[in-house]
Amino acid sequence: MGKKVNAFQIIEEKIDALIAVMTIDEMIGQMTQVRHFDDISADDVETRFIGSVIHTQGPLPGETAADWQAKFTGLQKQALSTRLGIPLLFGVDAVHGQNTFEGATIFPHNIGLGASGNPDLVRQAAAITATETQATGFNWVFSPCVAIPFNEKWGRVYEAFSESTDITTELTRASVRGHQGDLLQSNSVLATAKHFIGDGATDFGVEGGNSSLSLDEVKARLLPPYQAAIEEGVGAVMASFNTLDGLSMHAHKELITDLLKGELKFDGIVVSDWKGYSRFGENDIINAGIDMVMAVDGDLEGFQKGLKDAVANGVVSLERIKDAVRRILRQKFRLGLFDNPFPDKKLIKKIGIKAHREVARQAVRESLVLLKNKNNTLPLQKDAKIVVVGEFGDNSGLQSGGWTVNWQGTNENYQGATTILEGFRKISTAEVAYDKDGSGNVDADIAVIVVGETPYAEFFGDIGGEMNAYQLTLTESHQQYIKTYAEKGIKVVMVLISGRPLVVTPQIEQSDAFVAAWLPGSEGHGIAEVLYGDYDFKGKLPHSWPKSEEDFRGKYGPNYWDDSIKPLFPMGFGLRFKKS
Repeated sequence: MGKKVNAFQIIEEKIDALIAVMTIDEMIGQMTQVRHFDDISADDVETRFIGSVIHTQGPLPGETAADWQAKFTGLQKQALSTRLGIPLLFGVDAVHGQNTFEGATIFPHNIGLGASGNPDLVRQAAAITATETQATGFNWVFSPCVAIPFNEKWGRVYEAFSESTDITTELTRASVRGHQGDLLQSNSVLATAKHFIGDGATDFGVEGGNSSLSLDEVKARLLPPYQAAIEEGVGAVMASFNTLDGLSMHAHKELITDLLKGELKFDGIVVSDWKGYSRFGENDIINAGIDMVMAVDGDLEGFQKGLKDAVANGVVSLERIKDAVRRILRQKFRLGLFDNPFPDKKLIKKIGIKAHREVARQAVRESLVLLKNKNNTLPLQKDAKIVVVGEFGDNSGLQSGGWTVNWQGTNENYQGATTILEGFRKISTAEVAYDKDGSGNVDADIAVIVVGETPYAEFFGDIGGEMNAYQLTLTESHQQYIKTYAEKGIKVVMVLISGRPLVVTPQIEQSDAFVAAWLPGSEGHGIAEVLYGDYDFKGKLPHSWPKSEEDFRGKYGPNYWDDSIKPLFPMGFGLRFKKS
């Protein structure tokens, strides 16, 4: 304990020494986060004293991981050439693996990890993500999402572990522990608990909408995962797009400063979300407790000048600025960036390696939830005449969901991944047919029909939202696949690829066996391993499963907080081959 206290005191003394000599421009620079493209000119990192650089959808830093490291090393050298030589934080949305780099290991999205209920597996996945993220030049991830989704219409349900506070809290703890490990080691990253608070609890499941939960309900249902993250030493918390009783969370001083930083004693960085300064009240968000601002997409000049003017005019106190800078510097010291500011080239060879993919495949297996198994249709016999049906059956992009290669995901196969069909063909001793279009013109004893939602992220996935591209039910073409094979008298095993529970009651009735596979990521092979019986099912529903669209007539869908709506399957449901 003495050594830890001493180390903390040494860091705080170093921070004091830096802040004592910093100009207002240097302090505001530390509070500034920009993209490595578009937002900045060639020398802005140096002349504007930028504190953090992020990679998002847009031009890639390079073709190879070495190129990515070289890009960020160049920017880091600019930061180190300034008067005070304060290193940069490099952030990225690595939410189920280093999903912005094609060829990285892609894990099931958090909803699948929630179904596994396995904290050690979550820790391992986070640690691997940290290694592969550092290998591409980053030292900070915007993960985990610790939301508690109340309505499946929300387009980010899959980013969260569960509707259960207890499950989310336990897996949050494991995720932070895995990501951060020993922060002084080159294979660890700063983690971010997000989005504070109420992102998944908005009325009618609207991304960035209003939550009408009371403060007591927020504290009881939504706060425990943040408490757990803080106890594990999480380095950052990201503010949410939503409002709470009409007040923007970015400007909610009572919750950010008084509750998060005060009562919960969070000593890390509170970072805004996208364009938080211009969208949610400019200097109001700084006074509320935002420490670092995503000054992206045209916000850089307005943020830095606006905040400097606000300090000069007494709108924002210098002490509030110093507090923000102290929190940012604290994390840079914790990460050891002043001593080791550059990424480790030796990590590059670990991207997508077999050992990492084996853990991801285990995560796929443990995430699968068996909802129906009529007459022991499963496990499949390895010599059975099988046809895999549907475009989702042989497409790693479709099986992985949003935040995969691109922000909105990809509808194409991507490097290093294994499709579901490939997994079946690896295991079966008989030929496995493929009916991409669901024509039914295939001689088979069993049809494994793979259907679901095409990839989406954030508000694009809201059901009934401004994009209005998604629905609670399967598309007509996917419903027809099942109908075609069921009417032919062929046994139907349905595998649902989705970022949330859907209303599929008729399809469950038509199927002989039904598997919720969520968004499994790059290791599609794991599905066949379970369906053929090499492994038993372990997954349990992390959400209550709706029976009809009528279940969503109110603010929230069926969930265990509200027993007035009876689900088709309760949270925690999941069948096994073997009775236990």
